Amino acid sequence: MTAPHTGADGTTGAHAHSRVSGSAPRAAGERPASEIVSGGGAGLPPAGPPRPPAPAEHRIPFPTVDEITRHCLDDDEPETVHVEIHLPAVPEPDRLRQAFGEAMRRHPRILVRQSPSRWWRSRYTWVLTGEPDRDPVVFPGGTLQEARRRALAQCPPLDASPPFRAEVIENTGEGDGCVLLVTINHTALDGPACLRVVATAAHLYGGADNAPAPPPVRSPLAAGHTGAGTKASTRSRERPARVAAHTRHPGAPGNGMLIADLPVPARPPRAAGVPGPYTVNDQLLVATWLMVARWNRAHAAPVRPVRVTMPVDDRPRTAEMPIGNGTRLVEVGFGPGERALYASLAEPGAADRSAVERLLRTTAARTRALKSADRPPLGFSGDLLTTPLLPVGLRAAGTRALRRAAAPWASSVLLSNIGRVPYPLDFGEAGCARAVWFSAPAKRPRGLSVTTVSTGGRLQLALRWSRARLDDEAGRRLGELFADALTETAYAVDEPS
Repeated sequence: MTAPHTGADGTTGAHAHSRVSGSAPRAAGERPASEIVSGGGAGLPPAGPPRPPAPAEHRIPFPTVDEITRHCLDDDEPETVHVEIHLPAVPEPDRLRQAFGEAMRRHPRILVRQSPSRWWRSRYTWVLTGEPDRDPVVFPGGTLQEARRRALAQCPPLDASPPFRAEVIENTGEGDGCVLLVTINHTALDGPACLRVVATAAHLYGGADNAPAPPPVRSPLAAGHTGAGTKASTRSRERPARVAAHTRHPGAPGNGMLIADLPVPARPPRAAGVPGPYTVNDQLLVATWLMVARWNRAHAAPVRPVRVTMPVDDRPRTAEMPIGNGTRLVEVGFGPGERALYASLAEPGAADRSAVERLLRTTAARTRALKSADRPPLGFSGDLLTTPLLPVGLRAAGTRALRRAAAPWASSVLLSNIGRVPYPLDFGEAGCARAVWFSAPAKRPRGLSVTTVSTGGRLQLALRWSRARLDDEAGRRLGELFADALTETAYAVDEPS
């Protein structure tokens, strides 16, 4: 149980066990259950000028995801991924810098900067620098709230290698520990790839084994177990639901963020070798659906199908893990079948358990089919847009124009479930990670992202929103709706499995 505490904007956040609100006093060293962060704020010491490219430096063209992201950069909504790792003690600065330096050399794909480009070139290219242009590890002082604001507002530059920074924050309000807060430029790198590099740095720093735990064994699905009549996609020509706007500051730049610590919802027991009816990821998808449906009903928004974009990552977590943007995006649709459940599930108060169970099983069948489908990272349209038949400047203009035109048909929300952290993240005398949070960008037209990761039997939630669409009060209320909805997806012992 934790006490109300003041967020970055001067408001108060609190919780009670599985909710984002409550009132019990927080003991020294205990993590806060929820915290609101608004983008913008304290700066960092200036980085030195990037080195000129050496003749032997290797260049590689931008992959599809990198190029599309580069085309759509917006100063009002920086393309940052934030990762914060809570440690029980503070690592020694010089040793930590040396560990990160060697970790980057062992994963040389992270040591990239963008090569200078002109609009008539056929490609953007990365320069593999071999050595960092600047030291990404900093001890900036200040508070965790200030560091989180920087993570939302200040993107590491692409013209200096590596495209991330790692801040060690000692003033966390959690006793004698610290937070290693990593901010990533998502044009070059995603969160799981950067966490792989951090795990290597932890091994080099503390000497402990940071090899990934084996993934959970999931039996192959029997034929016909994907759900009779269930399609992988429920995409239709109908425009999807958009999270209803609620802000006192329309047009405000940047992102806001809510951090929360929740229990992992229970699932039905299953016999060895028999697949469960649904996964925690399916429960998160349903909780996201309920959150959006209930929010929109409370704001009298039109009833439209909720569509959730979900990254799927098939990369191994070993030292050979490919570094970069390695996920593919799939879209989980909630269509005509869910419309019949809308009235009962979107009403205030606890939903009918049988309706929730039906939605969980339908969603599980749909996501199994989506994950098994073989498709490019951003679909075939993404590959087409990045085919170098036209100069990169013309492709950029076309991509931005198409994005604006297709905005009404963009999905409702991004749900990125990192899953169980596979590494102990053991930094020797600085200790093992007590909790890990990720947050993904919340760019419009969606304007909302939900990112989850589990450590120590708990679920770390980061809800992030575009401040042009939602203010901090709205973000806090959405967090409460999500926590309530996730509780409703939990399996009860007295129900049939």
